[in-house]
Amino acid sequence: MEFRAEYKNAKVSPKKARDVAREIQGMQVSDAINALTFTPRKAARFLNKTLKSAVANAGNISEEKPELNIDIEALMVKEAVVNDGRTLRRYKPRARGSAGPIRRRQSHLTIVISDSSGSEEKEKSADSSDS
Repeated sequence: MEFRAEYKNAKVSPKKARDVAREIQGMQVSDAINALTFTPRKAARFLNKTLKSAVANAGNISEEKPELNIDIEALMVKEAVVNDGRTLRRYKPRARGSAGPIRRRQSHLTIVISDSSGSEEKEKSADSSDS
């Protein structure tokens, strides 16, 4: 089962956030939270917040539907995607009456966690190959 969380319009450049997001893909959730906690970058704080939100989503669904048997400790980060958000355009005065553009970029962060690292995909591919 997959659980997701999104953080829209994070005030960090997508290029800078992607470096941090690549580090946590495929990690156990507890290891990813530890790694993000001790990473001294602004994007790590936003990704940590989003990851904890995805874990909370999984916990809430497991309380609502106990028949799913979701083990929170066994969750893994399946995807950590950083997309471009809106860009605020500002101008800074430059020499001789001209103006230089400043682009303040924002990001949309999406984290998908899964209780198994790919067993569902293997089952689906096995079912489709049997047909």
